[in-house]
Amino acid sequence: MKPLLYVIGLGFVLFSPIQLCAQSPSPSPSATKETKKEPPEPVVSDHEITIGGGKKIAYQAVTGYLLVRDETATQPAPAPPDASKNVPESEEKPAEKTELSKGEPKEQIFFTAYQAKGVTDPSTRPVTFAFNGGPGSASIWLHLGALGPRRVLLSDRGEALPPPYKLVDNDSTWLEESDLVFIDPVQTGFSRPIVGEEAKQFHSYKKDIADVAEFIRLWLTRYKRWSSPKFLAGESYGTIRAAGLTNYLLDTSGISLNGVVLISSCLNTRTLSWFPGVEGNIPNNDAPYPLLLPTFAAAAWYHGRLAPELENRPLLDFLSEVEAFARAQYTQALAKGDRLTEAEKKDLAAQIARYSGLTPEYVETQNFRETFPRFRKELLKDKRLMLGAYDARFTGAQLALGGESSDFDPSEAAVLGPFSSAFNDYIRRELNFESDLPYHPFANVFPWSFDSDVRPLDVIPALKTAMNRNPYMKVMICSGLYDLVTPYLGPEELVHEMDLLPSLAKNVRLNRYGGGHMMYIDKGAREQLKRDFAAFVRDSTNKNLTESAKPVGS
Repeated sequence: MKPLLYVIGLGFVLFSPIQLCAQSPSPSPSATKETKKEPPEPVVSDHEITIGGGKKIAYQAVTGYLLVRDETATQPAPAPPDASKNVPESEEKPAEKTELSKGEPKEQIFFTAYQAKGVTDPSTRPVTFAFNGGPGSASIWLHLGALGPRRVLLSDRGEALPPPYKLVDNDSTWLEESDLVFIDPVQTGFSRPIVGEEAKQFHSYKKDIADVAEFIRLWLTRYKRWSSPKFLAGESYGTIRAAGLTNYLLDTSGISLNGVVLISSCLNTRTLSWFPGVEGNIPNNDAPYPLLLPTFAAAAWYHGRLAPELENRPLLDFLSEVEAFARAQYTQALAKGDRLTEAEKKDLAAQIARYSGLTPEYVETQNFRETFPRFRKELLKDKRLMLGAYDARFTGAQLALGGESSDFDPSEAAVLGPFSSAFNDYIRRELNFESDLPYHPFANVFPWSFDSDVRPLDVIPALKTAMNRNPYMKVMICSGLYDLVTPYLGPEELVHEMDLLPSLAKNVRLNRYGGGHMMYIDKGAREQLKRDFAAFVRDSTNKNLTESAKPVGS
């Protein structure tokens, strides 16, 4: 049996009853009727870290708010002078200009940015805008888990260590290749709506993309980085946001991206057997079940629940067999519905059981459609253990046997403490940002409106359009083999369904890692992710391209 792991974190927010009952984030003290102006200037501090081989990186950290305005909601024009007062026209005072003339303030978005020192030409230095998902998750996970110059200290396999928690210089920081801007969407982290603004107006797919796009435009303007190569990095629901932004940024601000990194992706909700919100669920949708099977197989292999001839095979070799079965026989059998014969049902149950570690009888009782909440409680039920949803390698005590509901997720439970505690200390003590506001790793933003123009929510058309319009934009999709929430086979199949021209198809990279949803908490996966990103940036900012480059399709 492979060694067990116990804790990890998240990107998609699977709310517990306690989280759903949490109060909405409190407003920022600076967001009052008297101060509907620009928030205080961000805090600037200078730092240096030492990474592998003794290399030093000197950088400047900037943390604070940008005020996002609604340009369509300007203040009304001043009333005409009162004729009854007979004030001579020459003595009329001109209308005072106010901050509100630029648009009605709507929200303060909190960010932390890192910029390498010694760069004189912005066009030579990329900038990456990074965010997590949820919806309702702050960027703390990518920030302190993988990309930032400092990271939470965990074991090499990703387990939390005993408190108090600490940060260390991050050998795998992306700051070596790119400046970094971590964005906390409104209501997450320290970000808040302006007082008087209803929170629910921000709880939608379209509004979320519009607000983050406006933040990016404003940040590029304030910090004079329009000439820099530009990247996005999103995790989980953040991949929905990032894919949607690729085309939206081009439409609204003329921003062409060099690349987008999609970590633990959901690009079409039909590929998931669950989704937060009724609009994401699709009746009679059989697409998710074949896509889940390889991840079930990886989990069963990891925990030693398969026949010896399968356990002794290299994981990727074994998974290629499972994927072939899932794409062909499994998908075809589900499409047959009631036309399946009893013999075919027995064969199908036996094959699914062989790959998943479940019993044929159990598989048949589930009508060959196993969901991940059931699977994580079923695989190790004889040991009274359940698997982590975000990383199936992790296990925890199963308090209530059977069903789909769980008391907790062992792959999420212990990560919240280390990340939250370390961030609250770091932002105040090292980055010198002062606030009595609570930093919300998660915010209750439900009900969330998946108000896309496509049902089910599908951002593949936006991504494909952006790739056609900007043939130099590259896409890197990163998936964890043990991620039950967003199984790795889903985005890979969707990429092939895009049916891109060969000249564009080569711009997409599909990378797999030996971890879960937050694959980067594993030392080996984090180091590989860093190497993959470095190569991705080099290829996406290729200086050898000239004006004689051939157009797409030639």
